[in-house]
Amino acid sequence: MNSARTLILLTVVFLASCSFFNSEEEELGAGMAEQELYQQAQNAIENATYRRAINYLQALESQFPFGDYAEQAQLDLVYVHYQAGDHEAALAAADRFIRLHPEHPNVDYAYYMRGLINFTRETSFVGNFLPVDLTTRDPGSARESFSNFTELLVRFPESSYAPDARKRLIYIRNMLARQEINVANYYFKRGAYLAAANRGKFVVENFQGSPAVPDGLAVMAQGYTLLGYTEQANNAVEVLAYNYPNHPALNSDGSFRYQDMEGGIKRSWLNRLTLGMIDRPEELGFDTRDLYNPQYRE
Repeated sequence: MNSARTLILLTVVFLASCSFFNSEEEELGAGMAEQELYQQAQNAIENATYRRAINYLQALESQFPFGDYAEQAQLDLVYVHYQAGDHEAALAAADRFIRLHPEHPNVDYAYYMRGLINFTRETSFVGNFLPVDLTTRDPGSARESFSNFTELLVRFPESSYAPDARKRLIYIRNMLARQEINVANYYFKRGAYLAAANRGKFVVENFQGSPAVPDGLAVMAQGYTLLGYTEQANNAVEVLAYNYPNHPALNSDGSFRYQDMEGGIKRSWLNRLTLGMIDRPEELGFDTRDLYNPQYRE
């Protein structure tokens, strides 16, 4: 009986608190002048209380849709939604601003934020605390970000956001190239040698200058050899040895050290006994990021 009364009491308190906070949100900004609303929103942003800033900005926009601060409030909403972690709302706000104000002097900011949002939207709670290899994840958002930043540079090459966008484009490009190598390595393990070789070729032809190019050549050499395409394999080895003589897939004389894909990964008894913690075998496939990508080493 006491338990039932306690449950009823807690329910009443919970509903009352919800009603209180809802009414507080509804009354937030009521009766304020436009400039005061905007100033309260800016204070909330400075204090990193982004949900409160969103409420003030939305109140400003709804109460003064044609006021002096309406357009700036719409632009600020892109930022505060992003900082609050609501990437979908931030993207919607950026798209809306671009659609409504294509000639606004600060519209380049909205284009930049679209790229930045897609650049970071895949970061998860776990990824903030544990090392996550982004090149093993779905590249959808990365491709969107690449497209967004490219559009910014085409439309506004002199934008103050252009230098940062260019740096992020290089990072995304390298990441996309590495994703292609990861897929090629997977195809090797599945016995799809032609598909693997094609991925390596795609990297070499479309991502010149990327740290993944050496592995692209190694993938081609390995794949073409397994397919019996001797000439194509030799050509890939020749280019690899000439441009990247220290690649670990090369012997000291420049010949290629082909991997035994058919035998699979060979694990020692010590590795099996320690559940893979000690004496780890060499993985099939190619990954020389620690050699050719300084950023990865860091």
